[in-house]
Amino acid sequence: MSEVRVGPAKPGEYAAIGDLIVEAYTAGGHLEDEAGYAASLRDVAGRAEVAEVLVATDGDDVVLGSVTVAEAGTPKAEVARAGELEFRMLAVSPQAQGRGVGEELTRAVVDLARERRIARVVLSSRDRMTTAHRLYERLGFVRAPELDWAPHPSIPLWGFAMDV
Repeated sequence: MSEVRVGPAKPGEYAAIGDLIVEAYTAGGHLEDEAGYAASLRDVAGRAEVAEVLVATDGDDVVLGSVTVAEAGTPKAEVARAGELEFRMLAVSPQAQGRGVGEELTRAVVDLARERRIARVVLSSRDRMTTAHRLYERLGFVRAPELDWAPHPSIPLWGFAMDV
């Protein structure tokens, strides 16, 4: 695997990150005709104002993936409660999948929780994102049905959690 670096996203990377997330969600069959959600996925600058956006790049500074991190009680936290850190919108470029990028991004979120002495990391994942589910479970996350919810009746989201 070539070098993968994870760190805070820079404003100059926001457009590439937004495009990558929409491309990854579309390629995976997770976006369908949700034009409003695509616009939200592309709004990296807006997310960065109220949450942390991490980016994975290679040795040539090519954007490979991204994840948004939100603490409980902040605008982008959907399921996190006090003492929890939530991550959302984890996406890896279809061209970079299989290179460990998603794992590096997920580990970076867990590391942030440990650094901040936050007891638990939580996330929501579309019920059919089975590849992501395998990654989360391999890293120590467990299904947390109490966190399940649906932003729309046709979009069931499953909760996962990990004590850190």
